[in-house]
Amino acid sequence: MGPVTSPGRVPHGTAADPRSRANRVGELLRAVAEGNHEAFAGLYDETAGMVHGTAVRVLRDPELAAEVTQEVMVEVWRTAPRFDGARGSALAWIATMAHRRAVDRVRAVQAQRDRDVRAAARDYDRPFDEVAESVARADERTRVQECLATLTELQRDAVLRAYYGGRTYREVAADVAASLPTVKSRIRDGLHRLKMCLGVEW
Repeated sequence: MGPVTSPGRVPHGTAADPRSRANRVGELLRAVAEGNHEAFAGLYDETAGMVHGTAVRVLRDPELAAEVTQEVMVEVWRTAPRFDGARGSALAWIATMAHRRAVDRVRAVQAQRDRDVRAAARDYDRPFDEVAESVARADERTRVQECLATLTELQRDAVLRAYYGGRTYREVAADVAASLPTVKSRIRDGLHRLKMCLGVEW
């Protein structure tokens, strides 16, 4: 059984002498490596605030940073046995993990944004016999693109993957490394905003 964490809960590490705190985190991490769930809860409280702060500085997005924080803490649980105290402190090890994961997320978001821009630039129109029908379709596509632009980046990414990319909710969640409930919420909220923007009932 994996660790139990509270999504969105990002506690701040307790204020204490840095050396004392570093020693405490090291002791907790060694206990976590042995599968101690209580130790993981303590480690979470000691380090999740630092992990979240690191992610926010890189991502500039609190929502994404919260997701990355959860991912990092799960990774800490899974990889704790690999920690080598001879190479540095446990705090530094976790901070490095947080920074690397946040940078990876930035690259993933940018790559997806680039793909979306390229996809939006393509012309998918088929030839029509009636000019009026062609104009109507082009106008409809323009309206959809304008309304998609009103969504948040996370909502737009999820909607495009699910409804234009033909991905299931679970596949979208795997693609963006987010939980299934989070992806479902993004798509639901995104579709609601599209509905309001387009003035249609789905």
